[in-house]
Amino acid sequence: MTNSEVIQKGSLAKAAASKLAITSSVVKNDALKRMAEALNKNAKAIIDANSIDLEAGDKKGLSRALLDRLALDGKRIQAMVEGLMVVKSLSDPISATLAEWKRPNGLKIKKVRVPLGVIGIIYEARPNVTADSIALCLKAGNAVILRGGSDAIQSNIEIAKIMSEAAYSAGIPQGSIQLITDTNRETAEELMQAREFVDVLIPRGGKSLIQTVVQKSRVPVIETGEGNCHAYVEKSADLKMAASVVVNAKCQRPSVCNAIETLLVDEAIAAEFLPEVKKQLEAKGVELRGDAKAKQILPDIKAATEEDWGTEFLALILAVKVVPDINAAIAHINRYGTRHSETILTKDNKAAAKFQAEVDAAAVYVNASTRFTDGFEFGFGAEIGISTQKLHARGPMGLNELTSYKYLVEGNGQIRG
Repeated sequence: MTNSEVIQKGSLAKAAASKLAITSSVVKNDALKRMAEALNKNAKAIIDANSIDLEAGDKKGLSRALLDRLALDGKRIQAMVEGLMVVKSLSDPISATLAEWKRPNGLKIKKVRVPLGVIGIIYEARPNVTADSIALCLKAGNAVILRGGSDAIQSNIEIAKIMSEAAYSAGIPQGSIQLITDTNRETAEELMQAREFVDVLIPRGGKSLIQTVVQKSRVPVIETGEGNCHAYVEKSADLKMAASVVVNAKCQRPSVCNAIETLLVDEAIAAEFLPEVKKQLEAKGVELRGDAKAKQILPDIKAATEEDWGTEFLALILAVKVVPDINAAIAHINRYGTRHSETILTKDNKAAAKFQAEVDAAAVYVNASTRFTDGFEFGFGAEIGISTQKLHARGPMGLNELTSYKYLVEGNGQIRG
């Protein structure tokens, strides 16, 4: 049963991918419109299915952070709908000419975008990933095989059913959207080995899931990462603005990968800044864990451990460190960060430029919250994930990141001597 589902659905996706690769923009955009309308129309059915998952998760003892990621309501479904319509409005990347030139021998060479083929996605309790992945994969001409976790299975089944019916009604090739409903570990591991069906695998979830996929997969993997993100308050910063950004980056939605986990503060302004930001953070329920210098200023906070600097808390916990200068801040980030999102709060343009040049991360901000590292916020409509590696994509992955390219070469009888 386990093998047959992966093989059967993998075969269907592979067969559909060759047809989807040449499906017109008109058909794909019509499908996106119909999928958006179907999600809107069936919002109650999705919320009902999600409530089953939430009840089961609560009984299972899922953390507040995981339950928050799992939960769907009218607002979140509307965000999914809006994301689909933005994806519809974007230019179709397929067949776009990236470059063209003519060689001295008369050969005309053109480099054009093509789909990756079949994209497999292994993910945890994030049902919005189902909708985002289907939308982006289809627009970029890729078939998709979704393998979500057991915690969101009812939500995923409902969303995938609604969207696939709408897509096929618009002329999208049958089989382009596949959801593995068996959530046993074996199906995920089988998908990792399915090179004959899957062209690239994208894991979305916690550190353990991502590392398992990276280590065990025979299919090429785009690693989407955990987010141990930092905010550094440099000595010239507007402290009121800095506090606002720090509070937003930690508290607006602490359970996601682009929320900050460590606050670094220049020692020149730490005594002035830390008491005020502590007041604002604690009002939001944040637990602070500080190094020795932070505890001298804030004696009642917990002591940070070495482990805290490398932890993605995904909760209302924030590690705090006082640093002597920007070089120490950059060194700390490059040692403990996960190459996701980092921000500096500063009025000094040279400090901003130095930070952006030397910090190794997919998104490096000046005077803005790390919470903007998101496909929708970047104007991609949605995202397939946030890549923290450098091959072949980095940061929020939209349509262009779900493509490869090929060379079209035209001659008139040239032969190589």
